[in-house]
Amino acid sequence: IPAAPLAAVELHALKEDDLLTWRDELPEELKATTKQRLTNDLKAALNAAWPRLSAEQKKLNPTFIAIVKDGFKAERIDDDDDTSIARDNQILTDAQVGNLLRAAGEIDAEQECEGDLYRLVVCLAATGARFAQVRRMRVSDAQLKERRLMMPGSYKGRGGNGGSVPIPVGDDVIEVLLPAIVGRPKEAPLFERWSYEQEPHSISWKRSERGPWKTAELTRPWRAIRQRAGLPEVIPYSLRHTSIVRGLRNGLPIQQVAKLHNTSVTMIERHYAKYIATALEALARAAVVPLVPQQSGNVVTIAGRGR
Repeated sequence: IPAAPLAAVELHALKEDDLLTWRDELPEELKATTKQRLTNDLKAALNAAWPRLSAEQKKLNPTFIAIVKDGFKAERIDDDDDTSIARDNQILTDAQVGNLLRAAGEIDAEQECEGDLYRLVVCLAATGARFAQVRRMRVSDAQLKERRLMMPGSYKGRGGNGGSVPIPVGDDVIEVLLPAIVGRPKEAPLFERWSYEQEPHSISWKRSERGPWKTAELTRPWRAIRQRAGLPEVIPYSLRHTSIVRGLRNGLPIQQVAKLHNTSVTMIERHYAKYIATALEALARAAVVPLVPQQSGNVVTIAGRGR
């Protein structure tokens, strides 16, 4: 097996993006637990190497420990089997979703993300897809005329990973995505962001290049978004929980909800049983019609008193 590009990186030149890239390029056939074990081993090795660096090397990269920590931050295994049952505080109202999107737009502007962060969060909210799916989308997956997004299957979804699933979206979502679509090659990543590198002999960082989002890169800006929105406990996965429950409440068949979210009926029934029961009751109640005949002529005229 050839050495990964990470092996050629000098320790004093190590960047967070180097670690994220290595993590993303691990073979897809490896189990999530195997990938995490490899990640833990490499993290331990890098942390053990830090004390052995010379004083001069440490000066060149004073943020080495932080880079290793952020580059290997433990992530949620993106598999519905390992996703906790949706808690009530992770099912958001339309107003709360709106607050999150508004906060995402503000954080995007403050951090000079040029709309990259805002577009990503809007897509997560509109589709209920996993971050791992959204970040693999191409420009051609946004079909403007049909007002739909073709969502790639997740590597870990249980709904079948063959091909993409069409997800209808509103004109508002299409309008937000337009800057990432118009004039760009069809095979280009739909969602990109700037990566940064540390300037030589300095603690300052500068923009390096644009590229697709990496696995753990939403973690840091999401903290700022949820604090700004006043929802400190909300995780990105809540947008997926909310989308699934919204579909159930609006009367979509469970099979269709599962297909739109690239999972299985079994997983929907396991994690959202309470919301399925409520939705089915609402549908049944809508079918209720009056059955008991209304009594007519309750007033009886007594003979001789009608005049």
